[in-house]
Amino acid sequence: MRTNLKKEEKVLLTTRQHWFPCFFTPLLFTILLLVIGIGIESGKGFFYFLSFFTACYATYKIIERQFNIWVVTNLRVVDENGILIHSSIESPLDKINNVSYSQGIFGRLFGYGNVEVQTAAGHGATIYRNVEDPQMLKDTITTMQEDYKKSSSREQTKVLASMISNSQQSTGNISIASELEKIFDLKQKGILSDEEYNKLKQKILNS
Repeated sequence: MRTNLKKEEKVLLTTRQHWFPCFFTPLLFTILLLVIGIGIESGKGFFYFLSFFTACYATYKIIERQFNIWVVTNLRVVDENGILIHSSIESPLDKINNVSYSQGIFGRLFGYGNVEVQTAAGHGATIYRNVEDPQMLKDTITTMQEDYKKSSSREQTKVLASMISNSQQSTGNISIASELEKIFDLKQKGILSDEEYNKLKQKILNS
């Protein structure tokens, strides 16, 4: 994974395209063209040239497969691709609305399929095509979503409990700056939404 991890972020799953749809077809064409070239009397050079071209393409797809990956962490799903030019699309767990997968006939036979991730972001749905074991990727994302929501709820509960405790003390013992710093940190981590942050901020300032 070439994308830098955030603080306290951990990688739970790394997967990539299945080998069959990735480079099986160009390898098959390479073999067929070589067989044809060997079997005919004239025009061998043309078929040898085509087989060389398809072999180069198959080699490129093999190399490309090592760089085109999908990574699930405890905070987000990262879609990385590109050999010389690196590009990355991130889907935060709290922005994912739905995850589903589908497999065709060959997908069920060889163990690959497409995974669709629908997010609340502007780009909407993202489809990861020809993924190795698509059900495992889908299940990992949904499991981490549940863990993320539970963790967020625990953090919010701690903040609210702390605020209630502080509100019962005298004003002189309360560090407003410290409380504001705590909830701002939670907002930066994505645990509190903008609306939740603003409500807590007003409550602290009015205490």
